[in-house]
Amino acid sequence: MSVACTRSSQKRIGAVASRSESAQSDEFLIKQIAAGDQRAFRALFHRYEVRIFRFVLRLIGDRRHAEDLVSDIFLVVWQRAGSFEGRSSVATWILAIARYRTLTARSRIDTIEAPMTDDLADTLIDRGPLPDDNLSLCDRAETIRKCLRVLPPHQAVLMDLVYYHEKSIHEVALIMGIPNNTVKSRMFLARRKLAELLNAEGVTRA
Repeated sequence: MSVACTRSSQKRIGAVASRSESAQSDEFLIKQIAAGDQRAFRALFHRYEVRIFRFVLRLIGDRRHAEDLVSDIFLVVWQRAGSFEGRSSVATWILAIARYRTLTARSRIDTIEAPMTDDLADTLIDRGPLPDDNLSLCDRAETIRKCLRVLPPHQAVLMDLVYYHEKSIHEVALIMGIPNNTVKSRMFLARRKLAELLNAEGVTRA
């Protein structure tokens, strides 16, 4: 077999393996990780690295610390994969670990809350009208971004989990370690605050 054919076959095998990994469920990957499968760990890491990084950055406000924490968080995932019981989704489980590790680290360092990145603003714009707020009347993306950036940090985190990470109220409660009703009340306040900010920018209900 020629070198060219060998290389072509290797590329095809690699492509198939890549597609296979992307099609594997989070739960399957966690089981494999618990058995010491490093390839499964790499697949899960690449699947969630960006989302976990921006969530941590939202909480700690420093890119260098956020990058270090992401490594720490996935080390915990590797070490505790065998303890995953399936009571929540794998993503929710990882986000809960991320929140705990980040808050622990934040208590040891001086931080400034990071401004809301454009990701959440773009997500909200793409989703169209949101319940109980004025976003459907805002025709300029920059107005939405401006209002999101000045939301209180604890409210911005909730908006981030619900709209960017698409977590349910129950999943947010698990991640934040608070009751469902507390999440609901805080989301109500966050939406109301956002509506007030938009109103101040001249955006009013129809």
